[in-house]
Amino acid sequence: MYDVVISGTGLFTPPNSISNEELVASFNTYVHRFNEQHAAAIEAGDVQPLAESSVAFIEKASGIKSRYVIDKDGILDPERMVPRIPERSNDEWGILCEMSIKAANEALARAGRTPADIDGVIVACSNLQRAYPAVAIEVQAALGIKGFGFDMNVACSSATFGIQNAVNAVQLGQARAILMVNPEICSGHLNFRDRDSHFIFGDACTAVVVERADQATSAHQWHVVGTKLLTEFSNNIRNNFGFLNRAAEEQMTNPDKLFVQEGRKVFRDVCPMVAELIGEHLAENGLEVAEVKRFWLHQANLNMNLLIARKLLGREATPEEAPVILDTYANTSSAGSVIAFHKHQDDLPAGSLGVLSSFGAGYSIGSVILRKR
Repeated sequence: MYDVVISGTGLFTPPNSISNEELVASFNTYVHRFNEQHAAAIEAGDVQPLAESSVAFIEKASGIKSRYVIDKDGILDPERMVPRIPERSNDEWGILCEMSIKAANEALARAGRTPADIDGVIVACSNLQRAYPAVAIEVQAALGIKGFGFDMNVACSSATFGIQNAVNAVQLGQARAILMVNPEICSGHLNFRDRDSHFIFGDACTAVVVERADQATSAHQWHVVGTKLLTEFSNNIRNNFGFLNRAAEEQMTNPDKLFVQEGRKVFRDVCPMVAELIGEHLAENGLEVAEVKRFWLHQANLNMNLLIARKLLGREATPEEAPVILDTYANTSSAGSVIAFHKHQDDLPAGSLGVLSSFGAGYSIGSVILRKR
């Protein structure tokens, strides 16, 4: 068994950002048009009028102020409200592959590695653009990596589950190093005409290099102390889109083919589960919560993160202890906690203890304990 480190992280941020003000203006234009078009039915009581959104509502509900997206114009067009991402030829690299390459190159550079040093690729994300061939194998080919690749999906916990898979492969000597990437185009599965969720998601891609500690040369090494995963079935976060939809074509355009959730139930269920899992994980490794200098939590909702940190620490966490990136990135699903880790790790001194944690649909929860070398 080999000791394992995370030796490099990378991030691709799309060039387009949408502010809450822009998103609300588009949404409210859609609402006004809908209510005008259905005025008679609304007056007769046959159709419920749509309610406007507001910047204050979004920021109070989520802590989100803006989000990066692959396509801005299609989302803000009140007649469309869906990103426009043209289909590519089978002879071109797919968009998830393209995003992965950009994040991977930064991760490899920080790790001081080249594709020749990597033995496997894991693409772990919520929203894969196709069933096969695996996007991971496409990324492997695009980067010129020898070895193996596979895709995996555990919704917002895909990155932590992907890290555990990578760690296991390296620990057992099945690979010298694994590249784990999280390309998320969450705007593609978001219903921008739903007031309760139209503001939640953004797009991004993260990458992580996991390798043997005895071979690592990076200046950005984090020893993987341990990983812990948990899943518990719940319908409170769901997306029913899939290849079988064409076999029930009368239901293909129903809202449940996009992201749907019971937000209050998720908040009530998940927060205590996450705090309990992290606390148990630390105790199993002989560590105290007070020893943790930083929690890189899943960036879904500011109120959730504040509550989880409070349950763990017994007090409010400082911005340094639980950094937030969702105010500008929104919820980027599996990429969120890795973005927080990528942006808020270099200031910590050697020996610092941190926890990277995810939580989301499934329910799925992951905890990765890291110590800076």
